[in-house]
Amino acid sequence: MSAYLVGHITVKDDQLWQEYVAGVQESLAHFESKIIFRGQLAAVLTGKHGHDLLVVIDFPDQTTLNAWYQSEKYQALIPLRDEAADVVITSYEVYGN
Repeated sequence: MSAYLVGHITVKDDQLWQEYVAGVQESLAHFESKIIFRGQLAAVLTGKHGHDLLVVIDFPDQTTLNAWYQSEKYQALIPLRDEAADVVITSYEVYGN
């Protein structure tokens, strides 16, 4: 069952953010993942939302997503991520159609 990582992002330092993104792409290489899309917030149609960027990454399942998140390569990127941006990361398992 597919699992999706969803990241809501507000960048604080563009240069550091680009370094982080490059590191994430490298860290994903061995986890059968696919970046579904990256986007900039166009509008909040209802409610409140505090971030302006979004990324969605597809993984084969939650176990693989967790293995990537806990991997040495990704864990080493967390200090850079936290310096570069305010980020909320969530994961979702797909069900139904």
